[in-house]
Amino acid sequence: MPDHADAIRRDGEGGRLLVVAPNWLGDSVMALPAIQTLRAAWPGAHLAVAARPSVAALFAMVPGVQQVVTLESRAGLSGVQRWRRDVARLEAGHFDLAVLFPNSFLSAWITAHAKIPERWGYATDLRGRWLTRAFRRPPADVHQADYYLALTAAAGLAPAPRVARIVPPEAAVAAARTLLPRRDYVVLAPGAAYGRAKQWPPDRYAALAVALWRARGLTPVVIGAGGDRAAGDELAAALAQLPGGGETAAALVDLIGRTDLAVLAAVLAGARAAVANDSGAMHLAGAVGTAVVAIFGPTNEQQTAPLAASLDGPPARLAIHPVWCRPCMMRECPLGHACMRGVAPADVAALIP
Repeated sequence: MPDHADAIRRDGEGGRLLVVAPNWLGDSVMALPAIQTLRAAWPGAHLAVAARPSVAALFAMVPGVQQVVTLESRAGLSGVQRWRRDVARLEAGHFDLAVLFPNSFLSAWITAHAKIPERWGYATDLRGRWLTRAFRRPPADVHQADYYLALTAAAGLAPAPRVARIVPPEAAVAAARTLLPRRDYVVLAPGAAYGRAKQWPPDRYAALAVALWRARGLTPVVIGAGGDRAAGDELAAALAQLPGGGETAAALVDLIGRTDLAVLAAVLAGARAAVANDSGAMHLAGAVGTAVVAIFGPTNEQQTAPLAASLDGPPARLAIHPVWCRPCMMRECPLGHACMRGVAPADVAALIP
């Protein structure tokens, strides 16, 4: 192992280790077992995570992470000034080793120009000259958590448990309480960033909300980012057409666009369960220890099923309607969306503890 990495390993009280995080929320959660592998390998090192603004707040909730560096960079020549500012941020950290989970050329270029002596990552995107150790990628069909763990394994590190755990701060827990009902609730996450093909139809979510409220007295709490507003509005419109939809709509708590990442984590942590498409919210729910019902259609549950927060935590329950064309990985379905429309609200309700 190179000299700087050896220095971190030998000196239990020294060394500065940087992880460059994946760019998406779900991927960032699935990288947590590999980050804990690094934490266990160098328990005395200062561990920092560099991440985009959209996911940086996640790592402030990860046990063992001592610093979060927010990056500005995006690909493209228009971002050169942002690249240079990120180089300066990382250079100021005086890191000994950077482990790069993104496959991008830019992540390697920035860490090299920040003069971080050791830079480890996969040999992708023509970036080998900027890495000091370039590892061969594992097969594409492995679970994303195993994809990141394969990098740390290639570096000779014993794997940490394959779990993802975050802890919402007390301030976020207090803020969540002001938004939530004083009774048991189930979180519904009808959005998904990748495309509408990943979304269980909003009318199905509406029917589920009615069933949970009328049959079990569980308050539906709808969550999402601002970009999920359309899915939330469609859910509300569908409620108006259903028997019992009016009283359910009166009880429903709509938090779309009203929470930051830490408060969202606290909302999920207090739920009886979370029902979500294959999305960042699905992974976040698993990482706070909530029972997750995950609805999979065009994407592959073998690659992106949510992790539990502990070895004895509740495993995710998957709602899947088998059709010949799934998983297709398409953003929009040209064939009637049978994989998602075939998942009945009653089937999802039966999976909620």
